[in-house]
Amino acid sequence: MLMNDFLETMKSRKKLKKLRITEADFMLANRRAARLEEIAEHGRPVSFRKAVHKSKKVYDRKRLKQMERKLSDKSE
Repeated sequence: MLMNDFLETMKSRKKLKKLRITEADFMLANRRAARLEEIAEHGRPVSFRKAVHKSKKVYDRKRLKQMERKLSDKSE
């Protein structure tokens, strides 16, 4: 009798563990669903970041001043 009670409680615990959804799981599922809807709507993944790549070869006075400051700080 004691063993049967133990097995029943273990089975019910396993069921509870399987059905438990955390808030993180819920947020992840919502993000995935939104992303799939976005892809279905536009036909491809949409990125909102529109930063333009800046070439390192271009003359940039501001960057040169920053590099000079770093070099002078290290030498002191």
